[in-house]
Amino acid sequence: MDENKENNEKENLKERAENLKNMVNEKAEEFGKEAKGKAETFAGKTMDAAEKLLSDVFTKKSKLEEADFEEIKTDPRDIEVSELKIELEELREKYVRLYADFDNFRKRTAKEKLELILVAGKDVMLDLLPVVDDFERALKASEKLEEGKIVREGMQLIYNKLVANLAAKGLTAMESVGKDFDPDKHEAISEIEVPTQEMQGKVVDEVEKGYLLNGKIIRFAKVVVGKKSE
Repeated sequence: MDENKENNEKENLKERAENLKNMVNEKAEEFGKEAKGKAETFAGKTMDAAEKLLSDVFTKKSKLEEADFEEIKTDPRDIEVSELKIELEELREKYVRLYADFDNFRKRTAKEKLELILVAGKDVMLDLLPVVDDFERALKASEKLEEGKIVREGMQLIYNKLVANLAAKGLTAMESVGKDFDPDKHEAISEIEVPTQEMQGKVVDEVEKGYLLNGKIIRFAKVVVGKKSE
């Protein structure tokens, strides 16, 4: 009777192990197809990373196949049951690792796609910034002229529209004058003596504005920094 019970237990364990193996293989194939499908929509470097991930996942050997188990001097039937339990645990761990690898790949590719979108217009913005600079210089120079008021107003409207459209794409200008000099944002092209201690180390003039695109610096501000009077 006990022998039949043990045989039934072994058969059940074998059946569970086989079912788990099939489930792992099915999930691996499912995740592999989905991962490859997502990877093919990205740039070459993302595709390479996806293929490497899939290769790493499906070429891993089961620890059970590589392990050298010590011979246990006990009933052979107990050894077989113990090995089946170990195999079940290893298959369960393999399934968890496979799912974790795929989830990490999915998060990484989503992050890369977001970063690509955020900086996609960087080159275009950099080409347009000199145009914005020229507009600002022209408007500043025209303030001293009495004639041409209507033309100046027209220029101002065009400038405002251009800046508004660029801002809608994520472009923002730095506010530098009066701020502490920050080498991570500013490029000091000159220093000038200032009358008060409070102005020392601060930006007193801005030769060229700095800009950010979606929070990332694409052009440093060229500034004049205050220094102590000698």
